[in-house]
Amino acid sequence: MLKGQQTWKFQHPPVIIGTSAIVGPEEGQGPIATDFDLIHEQLDLQEQTWEKAERKLLEQATHMAITKANLTANHIDYFIGGDLLNQIISNSFAARSLSVPYIGVFGACSTSMESLALASLLIDSGNADYALAATCSHNCTVEKQFRYPTEYGSQKPPTAQFTVTGAGAAVISSRGTGPRVTSATIGKVMDMGMKDPFNMGGAMAPAAADTIRTHFHDMGRKPEDYDLIVTGDLASVGHPIAKDLLKKAKIYMDNTAFNDCGLMVFDIEKQAVQAGGSGCGCSAVVTYGHILKRMNKGELKRVLIVATGALLSPLSYQQGESIPCIAHAVSIEMD
Repeated sequence: MLKGQQTWKFQHPPVIIGTSAIVGPEEGQGPIATDFDLIHEQLDLQEQTWEKAERKLLEQATHMAITKANLTANHIDYFIGGDLLNQIISNSFAARSLSVPYIGVFGACSTSMESLALASLLIDSGNADYALAATCSHNCTVEKQFRYPTEYGSQKPPTAQFTVTGAGAAVISSRGTGPRVTSATIGKVMDMGMKDPFNMGGAMAPAAADTIRTHFHDMGRKPEDYDLIVTGDLASVGHPIAKDLLKKAKIYMDNTAFNDCGLMVFDIEKQAVQAGGSGCGCSAVVTYGHILKRMNKGELKRVLIVATGALLSPLSYQQGESIPCIAHAVSIEMD
C-alpha cells in the first residue's frame, strides 16, 4: 500500500530466496571480495567485445541466482532489469537466453533498487510468484560510452569514479524464509545544474538525501531504526555531501552505520579507483553479495539501500545539458 507520498509498504513482504554477485578482477581485490560468488580474473571473460563480456556477466548472475533459489528459468514469472548501455542491451540481450517475460528499466546506477522495488511490488500484489531483478555494468563499456575508452589513457580528476565490473541478481518470492523486502521509496528526479561527468557523486548526493528524508517521513522512522544505511555510489565526494544535506534537514547520521557501496567495494587508499566505485553493478554486487550475506548470518536485521543514478546520456552531455539524478530506497529486513 502507499505510505505517505512516495513509499510502498508491502503488506506481504516478498522474500529474497536466491542471489548472486559476480565481479571482475579489480573488485576481486577489494575489501569485500570474499562475499562474491565468482571473481573473473580477466576483463574480457574470453569474449570478443567488452559489451559481450558484460552480457555474459549478467547471464551468469541470473542463472546462478535462479539455481541458488532451487528453481529453473521456467519458474520465473517476470525478469526486471536494466543497465547503462544504450537501449539497455546487456539486459535485453541476456533476456533472450532466459526466455521469460521481461520488463526493461533504466534508472542509471539506481537500477538495482528500482528493479528490486518493482519485482517486490509484483510479488506483493499477487501478480507473480517468482520475480527476478538483475543489473550489471562493465568498466570498459561504461567508461567508453560516457567518458573515454581505457585505451585512450586520459588522466581523471580525483572526483571521478571507477565503474564496477560486476552483475548482481536476486530472485524474489511470495513465500520462503530469509531477508524480506518490506518497503520501497521511489525517488524524484533532481537536477542541481551540475554538468561535470567526472563528478557524479556530487551531482547525485541531493537526490540521495531527498529520498532518505522522504523515506523517514513516509515510514515514520529515524536513522537509528536501521542497522545499516548505504547509498549507491556517491563515493568519497558525494557521500559526505549527502550527510551534510541530511544534517541541514535535521537528520543526523552520526549514530547510525552510514556507508556507501562505492566506498565498500574498493579500497580507495590502495586501489587506483579515484573517488570510489560506480555503475549499475556497484550497489547490486554489494547488496546481493556482501550485505545480504551479513543479514543471513544474523549480523544485520534491518538495512536501507539507497541506490543513486545520474540520468545523463552521451548526447545530453554533448548538448551541454546538466545532469538530472535520482535515488530509489529499498528497506530489507531479516525474518
